[in-house]
Amino acid sequence: MNQEQAILEYRLTERKINFHHTFVPPAMRGKGIAENLVRSGLSWAKQQQLTIEASCSYVQKFLG
Repeated sequence: MNQEQAILEYRLTERKINFHHTFVPPAMRGKGIAENLVRSGLSWAKQQQLTIEASCSYVQKFLG
């Protein structure tokens, strides 16, 4: 993992996506980057009609 990049990691199977890790480098935190990553990822997954799961606690906050 490149420590200079913000990431939203996921595992994609046939019709299911599991968002399992979110990371934002310390110098970039507090700017809404993680939220933007998660909202974009969830939006894309919904457009693809995937079943969405989240083993990442940060992503879980956006589901429900």
